[in-house]
Amino acid sequence: MNVPSPAPALVALDGVRKSYNLGRPSEAEVLHGIDLRIGRGEFIALVGPSGSGKSTLLNILGLLEAMTSGSYRLDGEAVQGLGDAALTLRRRRTLGFVFQFHHLLPAFSALENVTLPALMAEGRIRAAQRERARDLLAAVGLARAMDKRPGELSGGMQQRVAIARALVMDPPLVLADEPTGNLDTASSAEVFALLRRIHAERGTAFVVVTHDPRLAARCDRLVELVDGRIARDEAVVQAGAQSMPDAPPP
Repeated sequence: MNVPSPAPALVALDGVRKSYNLGRPSEAEVLHGIDLRIGRGEFIALVGPSGSGKSTLLNILGLLEAMTSGSYRLDGEAVQGLGDAALTLRRRRTLGFVFQFHHLLPAFSALENVTLPALMAEGRIRAAQRERARDLLAAVGLARAMDKRPGELSGGMQQRVAIARALVMDPPLVLADEPTGNLDTASSAEVFALLRRIHAERGTAFVVVTHDPRLAARCDRLVELVDGRIARDEAVVQAGAQSMPDAPPP
């Protein structure tokens, strides 16, 4: 009987190290041989104390920073050694980003901000992409705010625009760096519930960097970095997951 081989991991890191030359005789190593697999549709919390290497690891996953040594396969393809143009293409095709600060362009409407990745990728916005942006804004509860500029929106609403922007190119993986860290408790719960709903409905994989143990407890898997090494990688037991209530769907 032939047993089908498992699908390749969306992300496969093997022995990834990262060092910085700080002007000292020897380099400072921040990541010490990271081995990590991320499958399609996973929802992962990346946690650890300040200085543990979380941001560095997220930047490497996002092709924003080169590793010093090791192997990184993204969606089955090796990325080490690729030039800037090839890395940019891989990033646009495979990855979405949500940051602590939404980084919306203040002179652009919500709809225009969401369509920016399509404009940057192709130099124009096709009708289908504009329609997808409209659908995404409606999905995140902003159907009536598409023409508003960021300054006319609350912090939680601005982060919803940023989430729609991260999804407009339909990436299989979204990297979220403290996506609720700049929000009040109610808005934080609302935005996190939205990420979970998108994950459930679209099957998008998420890696969420967070210092909030309540949010980490509502992810499916927890990866903890300590001093540049993976100290823990385990499934999350969902007991108490409702301590931060879900926001109602829009």
